[in-house]
Amino acid sequence: MRSILTEIITIGDEILYGQITDTNTQWISAELNKIGIKTIRKSSVGDNQDAILTILQEATERADIVILTGGLGPTKDDITKQMLCRFFNTSLEINATALEFVTDFFTRRGRAITEINRQQAALPLNATYLPNDWGTAPGMWFSENNTIYVSLPGVPFEMKNLMQYRVIPNLQKHFDSLPIFHRMILTVGIGESFLAETIAEWEDALPSHIRLAYLPKFGQVRLRLTAIGQDMDVLKAEVAEQERRLLPLIQRFVYGFDDDDLETVVGRLLQEKNWTLTTAESCTGGFIASQITRIPGSSAYFWGSVVSYSNVVKVNQLGVSPVTLEQYGAVSEQTVQEMAEGVRKVLGTQVSLSTSGIAGPTGGTADKPVGTIWIACSTEERTVTRLLKLGPYREQNIQMTAVHALNLLRQVLLNEI
Repeated sequence: MRSILTEIITIGDEILYGQITDTNTQWISAELNKIGIKTIRKSSVGDNQDAILTILQEATERADIVILTGGLGPTKDDITKQMLCRFFNTSLEINATALEFVTDFFTRRGRAITEINRQQAALPLNATYLPNDWGTAPGMWFSENNTIYVSLPGVPFEMKNLMQYRVIPNLQKHFDSLPIFHRMILTVGIGESFLAETIAEWEDALPSHIRLAYLPKFGQVRLRLTAIGQDMDVLKAEVAEQERRLLPLIQRFVYGFDDDDLETVVGRLLQEKNWTLTTAESCTGGFIASQITRIPGSSAYFWGSVVSYSNVVKVNQLGVSPVTLEQYGAVSEQTVQEMAEGVRKVLGTQVSLSTSGIAGPTGGTADKPVGTIWIACSTEERTVTRLLKLGPYREQNIQMTAVHALNLLRQVLLNEI
């Protein structure tokens, strides 16, 4: 067996103009990876036949499978089918099965089929029709010169349905691919360069068929181990052995594996201790509470939040001393400590988090520049504070603060600090 390679091409001016975000390629790559098919390149191209033909020809020279999304609608700016006719030197013709499907689609909705709708059933003569259960844009499968070409609608839920029930089963029948196994080790509280230096000797000793990738994101670094070989069970065992050797080097920074995230891990720890949580947020404006409550079932341990953006709220709702604010300022260790202790007592929980800082881009001073942020975690026994010195970018600072605060909570729950 050998590695089967795929290239994904998204079509549409709206993607290049930044009017929509391309989520299709990420999803397709992840699904193909599950069946041992490797994506080697992703490209986006506008609604221009010559440009599409050029990138399609280049993809043909690199990949065993070429997947296109977009440009299959009924309007004049949707040109994928015409472009495919040029590429395969063929013509469009009404496909009887596709026409029956489109006609039924509109009939069941009490609508008459128009000529534009009818043309949705026009396919290149060499295409195998893939029914779209959720729309009228057709899926198409081509097999030419030892390469598989798949054309799918750009609407994500239509594309996903076609991939799951039409494309992936056909690819599995067509190809005998090498197994690919991924293992994600999730770290927080250590920078990418420091992490790389810490595990350099271990990384250098990895066997050639197991590769390591560093995937940094807002105060976290995901370590992805990828193994390719003949036997999935053997690959899993080999990666597990490498993980066993790695963990002692970085254990205190590891918070989870694979699909874990900090919010989920913290939620599990809170439930294990039967503790409840509240937050008092100033510079993060409720972002931490939002991250926590996006986890299903978080109502079991998260009681609420006070967004104390104003000093008036800090004093009246959280019990922060006016003397503290006057003497030390809102962005201070003393204030963030009183915020955490106040919200925990007011809302009656076992643990709390608080944040106060200068997220930017304005508001900084010589003593407290933009990116100066204090966080605190309070329990009935103690309150732990941390000073963060971040950068000049507001959104990044908010997200980084949330990560640091959740990690501080994790460490407190585990009695690591």
